[in-house]
Amino acid sequence: MTYETFRNEVLQGLQCREIGNVSLSLTKKLKPNGQMKYGVVFNNLTTNTSPVVYLEEYYEFYQITRDLDTVIDMLAGLYRTLPVIQLDKKKFFDFSTAKSRIIMKLVNTAKNRILLETAPHIPFQDLSIVYYYLISNSDGIILDMPVNDKLLMKWGVDTLTLHQQAVTNYNRLLPVKFGNLNQFLLENGSLEKEYYTAISDNNGSEELYFLSNEFLTGGAVLMTCKNLMDEIADFFKEDFYILPSSVNEVLLFPESKAPPKEKLDKMIQEINRDYLEPEDYLSDHAYYYSRSGQDSNAYYIQSLFQHSPKSIS
Repeated sequence: MTYETFRNEVLQGLQCREIGNVSLSLTKKLKPNGQMKYGVVFNNLTTNTSPVVYLEEYYEFYQITRDLDTVIDMLAGLYRTLPVIQLDKKKFFDFSTAKSRIIMKLVNTAKNRILLETAPHIPFQDLSIVYYYLISNSDGIILDMPVNDKLLMKWGVDTLTLHQQAVTNYNRLLPVKFGNLNQFLLENGSLEKEYYTAISDNNGSEELYFLSNEFLTGGAVLMTCKNLMDEIADFFKEDFYILPSSVNEVLLFPESKAPPKEKLDKMIQEINRDYLEPEDYLSDHAYYYSRSGQDSNAYYIQSLFQHSPKSIS
């Protein structure tokens, strides 16, 4: 069964399921890194929000099992577990109330040029900071929507104001997680990904540190917060390398424990090629954080704004 036929069969199957007062349709959206994703829109007729469930991983499951009924049951079950959210449009379109829900993420600039054409963003090295409105962050699930130029115009603010608000909000909405990679692997099974193992095998995870947020989503943007990076450098008592393992997190390597940067770059490129999903790609080279910034050959991380989302302890 082709992917197109699969999508249509899933839609028809869901329409025969008892999943409440909802209308269904298919959609496609351009996601980060130029990935076109196809999904089902669940338009709940009692609310003004319409969650989308993307179908790529379900198609992979179907290709293995050839069990379409199970796929449809899984999707219907997932929809039933989603929170019912009513968006207060008056508050949403008023920046004085909406600003408390602004968050930020980091994407690769070259791979997201089309998205960046219509979205407020701030360049950062070869990456870009982009912004989202956080709809909900309950039960370990993040629901958000991207901020585009039209919404920014509606709010009547500039990108600088948007960024400052996102930094102010970050740790309150998405608490920062930082610590030794080994400890994270022991405490959180969701971190047991093949590329972490590959990195650890190459370098020894006892020397690697993990930085993200408690939801493990979009956390790589924390590398842009200079005060936070300074506090981590004080914790290490030295400069360090930043490994962009995905858009969701970065790994940190104290300089005295790290292999040469050329080796780090090669390792990152291999991990990106062999283990990472295309939409999670961030960069193919390591960054160097220097507290002094005096090394002209280093990838010196300099944030535009002096705000820290959290103190390191």
